[in-house]
Amino acid sequence: MRENKIQAEVLQAIGSRKDCRLFRNHVGKIKDQFGKWHSFGLLPGSGDLIGWKSMVIGPEDVGKTVAVFLSIEIKSASGSLRSEQRVWQEVVERFGGIAIVVRSVEEAETKI
Repeated sequence: MRENKIQAEVLQAIGSRKDCRLFRNHVGKIKDQFGKWHSFGLLPGSGDLIGWKSMVIGPEDVGKTVAVFLSIEIKSASGSLRSEQRVWQEVVERFGGIAIVVRSVEEAETKI
């Protein structure tokens, strides 16, 4: 299955959950009518889908709900991460976020 099809299915399935909110992260550059380049999206290597997952945390904050940053990189069955995508995933995880690579809706559901 193609990545854009998997992405659409994951966005619909995970985006409909009450504990998650996802957004498409288009990353790139575009030249305006004056020849000036403009970047858009997060960093190169950032996940295809970004958002947050609500979680209830430890004893000191019992009952509070927090939003944990969520980054989902979509890959086809044969797709692999580029080096900047690996770095993005490592940084998100180091700062307490969730960064996953998935190849199906089922895998996304399991990892989240």
